[in-house]
Amino acid sequence: MIMNLLTLTGALGMFLYGMNMMSTGLQKTAGNGLRRLLGTMTSNPFKGVLTGLGVTAAIQSSSATTVMVVGFVSAGLLTLAQAIGVIMGANIGTTMTAWIIAVFGFKADISALAVPLMALGFIFSVSRKGKLKNVSELVIGFSLLFLGLSLMKQSVPDLRETPQVLEFISGWSGHGFISVLLFLALGAVLTLVLQSSSATVALTLIMLDMGWIQSDMAAAMVLGENIGTTITANIAASVGSVNAKRAALAHTVFNVFGVMWVLTIFYPFTHFIQWLVSLMGVDEATSVIYGISMLHTVFNLINTFIMIWFTKQIEKLVTAVIRDSSQPEDATEGRVRYLDYGLVATPELALAESSKEIVHFSKIMKNGLEYVSEAISSSDDPDRFETFRDKLVKYEEISDRIEYEIVKFLNDLGKNHLSEESKGLVRSQIRICGELESLGDSGESISRSLMHMSAYGRRLSAEHIAKLCKMTGFLSQAYEDMIWNLENAGKIRDIHNSEVDEQAINAFRDECRERELEGIESKGDAYFETVFYLNILEQLEKMGDFLINISQSVMRSGLPA
Repeated sequence: MIMNLLTLTGALGMFLYGMNMMSTGLQKTAGNGLRRLLGTMTSNPFKGVLTGLGVTAAIQSSSATTVMVVGFVSAGLLTLAQAIGVIMGANIGTTMTAWIIAVFGFKADISALAVPLMALGFIFSVSRKGKLKNVSELVIGFSLLFLGLSLMKQSVPDLRETPQVLEFISGWSGHGFISVLLFLALGAVLTLVLQSSSATVALTLIMLDMGWIQSDMAAAMVLGENIGTTITANIAASVGSVNAKRAALAHTVFNVFGVMWVLTIFYPFTHFIQWLVSLMGVDEATSVIYGISMLHTVFNLINTFIMIWFTKQIEKLVTAVIRDSSQPEDATEGRVRYLDYGLVATPELALAESSKEIVHFSKIMKNGLEYVSEAISSSDDPDRFETFRDKLVKYEEISDRIEYEIVKFLNDLGKNHLSEESKGLVRSQIRICGELESLGDSGESISRSLMHMSAYGRRLSAEHIAKLCKMTGFLSQAYEDMIWNLENAGKIRDIHNSEVDEQAINAFRDECRERELEGIESKGDAYFETVFYLNILEQLEKMGDFLINISQSVMRSGLPA
């Protein structure tokens, strides 16, 4: 008995590991496709449902999808209304897992092919092609999933040999509707403990197949699983934004409402499911197993069809329950806005979030350029200059902090869980963060040069200031074009806009330098102003180099659109 229990625990671990590995392999294989699919999310709830269905069907995890959606809401990539539609779709998409388990794990029993499939997976894993390596994870994960399921079935004790277990289960099952509620609670608790609705469905099907429970109790467990799976999203949202908490609560409202209306017509509903399965023309033993998968699917389809018309009302409800008491937007200037560690579990999809944060980072650095221009203009007014000098020092610290947080997020995605193409995107994003941080350093360095110039009793002439401010105007345009390239990454075919900006910056730098060096021997003591002026001019031109480097990085590997 103890050995069976240990085997069951190990088999469950193998099942969960296989499910996770298969999900990771699917994400790697379809990473770009998933990111494009996420890009289709609009305010139309029906499109949101289709998107949630598609993503969940692809990565085989509604928990991963809902956690991802909560992260996207927290990051501002999705509105609350969009998120509600996607969550509804995720609930439908997860029912595909129940069908896969029921068909291949119980009726076809694909576990006999699992070991040969693992051999195929190993062959793929040693391939030099990145795509085949991704497929190898998918195949091996699929094999482990069904090996684990097979071992779970074998390790569940026969009730005829363990009458004490039969007596315990019978004690739970003989109380009519109260038993329905007890098994509903059991399904919710199991899902909460295992953090996998798929594992709970598998255990439910095993208990049903072994005769531990009747079909109505199994149906109650599946309904409980729909409540238990909302806990994952609420845990992820607990450290997220207000809208993230609202999205998680919307998921709970959706599932709890669905369970409530099914409970009011529980027995007629289960009879309706049995009738639907009878139309499939399968034998009695098969119909019992298929009935659970059918109930899971039909329940979520009907619930979505009902609730999709009340998306706005759900949004109003969760907004009223969870009020926003955060500080105004201005108070969070210079902080990361879009990173959410809940998405680290779905690294292929988290890249879209880090891309959004990089665009935000670039806009913050553009604000710093305005202070560079102001510092140059006020260089002959010590008090006013000191104000902008302090701002540039602050922006240099901000750039260091944001670079650190984005790079840490990218490293935490785990490069072993990314496709080769996505690894290239990570490298590109890290390189861009470095260039953006260098822009912050340049702004602070220019203010330091101006401060040293003042300390030596030197001042820029009006002509010098006018030319340097003109250069910052060129840089401002270069910033605009660089940000546009970042925002449209994956869609642009060239960076001609940034190349034109770079040429204009270099040409103006050369023109200013040549003019300044003409007759430098006759300038006498003004030579020192020339040195400071040319130094600042070169630092501004170097900022232009950082900007073109960013656009070139976008063009070389692209960022998620």
